[in-house]
Amino acid sequence: MTSPVLSGMLLLTSCICSCSIAEAQHMNAAGAPCQKTSGVTTALDNCFARTYKAADDQLNQVYRQIRQALTPDQQQELLATERLWLQFRDATCKAESDLYKGGDAESPAYSACLEEETRARTADLKTIYGWVVANSK
Repeated sequence: MTSPVLSGMLLLTSCICSCSIAEAQHMNAAGAPCQKTSGVTTALDNCFARTYKAADDQLNQVYRQIRQALTPDQQQELLATERLWLQFRDATCKAESDLYKGGDAESPAYSACLEEETRARTADLKTIYGWVVANSK
């Protein structure tokens, strides 16, 4: 009979060892765009690179609309906030991809994280500033 501690360690070990490219966090997030892409690392990288670019283009479009509706002081505040968000995004995605350091999932995990975080930031900006943009027209 194994002890609860040993059983827990065995379970943890099996979970760690069974991690695969398909189990990376943001790659399987609800609404992740590349879930149907084959498990080939290059295909996933390419898919997430394309979808990240599209998400980044959308973020930049929303950001420009918001800036146009703000006063100069508010624009400076938004710029400072975006700089901090970029640091947060990059640190978050590095931490996530580092979980797969040296493995096949490292690069796709980073790309998927960039895409997801960028989509989330766009949604946040729309929530925060949407009424300002709507009332500026």
